[in-house]
Amino acid sequence: MEHLAQLTRLGLFDSRVPRYTSYPPSTQFKAAATPPDTVEDWLAAIPAGDSVSLYIHVPFCRRLCWFCACRTQGTQSDDPVRAYAEVLLTEIAMLRDRLAPGVTLSRLHWGGGTPTLMPPDMMRRVAGAVFDAFPLAPGAEFSVEIDPSEIDDARMDALAEAGLTRASIGVQDFDPEIQKVIGREQSFELTARAVEMIRARGIESLNADILFGLPHQTPERMAASVQKLLALSPDRVALYGYAHVPWVAKRQVMIPEDALPDSTARLRLFEVAEQLFLADGYDAIGIDHFARPGDGLAAAQKAGLLRRNFQGYTDDQARTLIGVGASSISRYPQGYAQNAPATGAHTAAIREGRLSVSRGHLFSAEDIWRSRMIEALMCDFEIRAEEFVRDHHLSPAALHNLFAPVKARFGDMVEADERGFRIPPHGRPLTRMVAHMFDAYEMEARGHSPAM
Repeated sequence: MEHLAQLTRLGLFDSRVPRYTSYPPSTQFKAAATPPDTVEDWLAAIPAGDSVSLYIHVPFCRRLCWFCACRTQGTQSDDPVRAYAEVLLTEIAMLRDRLAPGVTLSRLHWGGGTPTLMPPDMMRRVAGAVFDAFPLAPGAEFSVEIDPSEIDDARMDALAEAGLTRASIGVQDFDPEIQKVIGREQSFELTARAVEMIRARGIESLNADILFGLPHQTPERMAASVQKLLALSPDRVALYGYAHVPWVAKRQVMIPEDALPDSTARLRLFEVAEQLFLADGYDAIGIDHFARPGDGLAAAQKAGLLRRNFQGYTDDQARTLIGVGASSISRYPQGYAQNAPATGAHTAAIREGRLSVSRGHLFSAEDIWRSRMIEALMCDFEIRAEEFVRDHHLSPAALHNLFAPVKARFGDMVEADERGFRIPPHGRPLTRMVAHMFDAYEMEARGHSPAM
């Protein structure tokens, strides 16, 4: 009870802070920061033979789930999806022509939206174009987000034949009442059939997403949904907190606010799920992921190689992530670049032979070390002083000056000494708030999700 009271006093249940899948957060991106010519130079600077990650965004959905804040649009026809896939093929060819010879892929991820809306022939064409341009590096992964209500044998065969190694399914919650209220009706049986199709094709790695903080969720309902998910034996689970931001995602006005759990109830929901995953043998990864001990995330965490990007936690070590498709965000060593969010604007640019960059951020030297500090906290709950003295040329005195106000703010929830800065287990619910104190940018809290 005292621990809960201390978390309350420190503001956990009243704060909104970034999720820190990037630094600076995308809310800081500016239209004039990364003009297309600058990004052309960044592409040209990628060394021959380097490995990069590629993210392909498919913004279309057959249904628009009310809880979702992703950049998506609805369609009942395959025609817009086919037209968009043709644009993806052109964009992939543009990248091939701009990159040095021998560039390979460490990771390929298709997200959305609903990538599995693409018909099987288009899946094969897009995958073929990618691999013709950028072969997979040794140990590379090819992952796709799969909607259980938008997958069948033909599309699953196409993905398997293309070399899919990891499938990701969105669960959110299995309770029928909650599903109805969030506009995402997806039975356990339907989800289990999708998992069966994935496993039957020898795709050994399975990710799943589940949400806490949804309307009408109770600890009992949360436990029931997690136990059903565990029956499907995913290798990796993301346990995300629902962010109610109807001023950003207009469709969320459909969510009944009076049915949302308050912040202390959200913490209880998270703890119920966490306890069940740990009891089933999963390792806790960062602030909100869980993985089987043999999964790549668990291995990366043990080796100190866990990283964080726009898909959450990753074991990918590539320095460059290139986003393809409308609204996709790329991360280069020099900065971030985001494609035009609107499908029409993105399509027009690509058809004219132009990169569709609409906004971004150019890294300063300070951005780079602050970004690494925040990533270290989010991944390892620790900033090691020796790393920042060695790699970023920060003096021990400078580090002390950074750590001291954070220690003063959070007291015994954090630790600071000459070895560095740490968040012990009892302070980890505060991780995003702690990370925010290493963020040098002004923030409008309304644009971010609850700290818990």
